[in-house]
Amino acid sequence: MEYLSTTSLANELDVPTNELFNKLKSIGWIDRKADKWVLTELGIEKGGQTRTNPKYGEFIVWPENISLNNIQSKSKSQLLNATTIGKHYNISSQRLNLILSELGWIEKNISGWVVTKLGKTVGGRQFEDDISGKTYIKWPDSILQNKSLKDVFSDTDIEKEIPNIVAPSQVTGQTATNFRDNYPANFRTQDGHRVRSKAEMIIDNLLYQYGIVHAYERKVPIEENVLSDFYLPTGKVYIEYWGMDNDPKYVERKKQKIEIYKKYDIPLIELTDTEIQSLDDHLPKKLLKYGIKVY
Repeated sequence: MEYLSTTSLANELDVPTNELFNKLKSIGWIDRKADKWVLTELGIEKGGQTRTNPKYGEFIVWPENISLNNIQSKSKSQLLNATTIGKHYNISSQRLNLILSELGWIEKNISGWVVTKLGKTVGGRQFEDDISGKTYIKWPDSILQNKSLKDVFSDTDIEKEIPNIVAPSQVTGQTATNFRDNYPANFRTQDGHRVRSKAEMIIDNLLYQYGIVHAYERKVPIEENVLSDFYLPTGKVYIEYWGMDNDPKYVERKKQKIEIYKKYDIPLIELTDTEIQSLDDHLPKKLLKYGIKVY
């Protein structure tokens, strides 16, 4: 059984901490003595316990599954942890966090999982356990309906979704279907990918030679429908090859896509025709900016 401090419980319920303390006092679970909150006998019966931390001193904790329906009704939305979301998709919390990390919503540091700027846009909220000091993330229940997350568990091939996705090399004014007809994936790379241009084949082959895991035509996990040229799970970096700068409509779409990457603070490597001609000189330097070393 996991326990939450009163402060953490207030964060989970999305209510002000003082409001929760006052509510627990009004229902007789805690009391105020000598400027200190203490458990009552009723509070102990309800599962409350006392913990001591060298940094915070003595404080009260509650079972994670404690029933506080009369308080929860004031909550703006129910916050879900990785365990709850994982159960919804029938996977472990560890696996779920890895998926959220791949989506770019969270990242791992020495304190635990922390929410990214992109993760905040879908409602992620970061908390710290008062006992262990570890950080963790909770999400609004609307996350279960998030398309990017649902797509991870969908059996639907992304190719079937292309009519709703704008491809990086697509010329504005064409439908995605027409684009794919006009630019079929006729170029086969060394690792078996089929790409749509010789330049993309050069990029894919070099990534393969470097031993860098990569995906081709990966949907960016954001609200807008954007399909990247390449995605590198290591570093969570996206690569866009801009190859039609002589087309005004393409240039405008390129500008829009760059603004979208900046909006969500998504790591992006941009490559041009000039750089493709000597890619082995340019790509390693660009990768190194995101901590990806080429040996």
